[in-house]
Amino acid sequence: MKKKQSKKKTQSKKKKNYQENTAFANLDKPSNIETKPNRSSSGIPKYVADRMARRIFFTAGIPTILGMSVFVVSYIVVTRNIAEIPPSSTIAISALFFLLGLAGLSFGILSASWDKEPGSFFGIENIPMNIQRAKAAFKPATQNFEDKS
Repeated sequence: MKKKQSKKKTQSKKKKNYQENTAFANLDKPSNIETKPNRSSSGIPKYVADRMARRIFFTAGIPTILGMSVFVVSYIVVTRNIAEIPPSSTIAISALFFLLGLAGLSFGILSASWDKEPGSFFGIENIPMNIQRAKAAFKPATQNFEDKS
């Protein structure tokens, strides 16, 4: 009586039958399918994203760097016996800078103008409009459609 071969052995035999030269033969041939990039109107335009990134760098990046540098400055002051700084005040000051950075992150996103030309320096006038855009983005698609009609 013949023993049944396991599935692994039969599958490995099938894999060996393919030759390497036929497996990769079609890689060099150009395909006939043209792919067009899908442009959606719901995305953030590049010039707006760049404007947001600049604002975020200044309003969130600088306070975050200051929040990290508080630890370094505190360490230097304490180790050189310039002053005695309690660890709780170091943590509190650092936390304030990190919270300022978090607020700056929100401000940087919400204050960016969506117009082609840049808005004002602070962009405070754009915040209510951008909050409305953010709220509309989280609504279901059917509600957005009904609001436009």
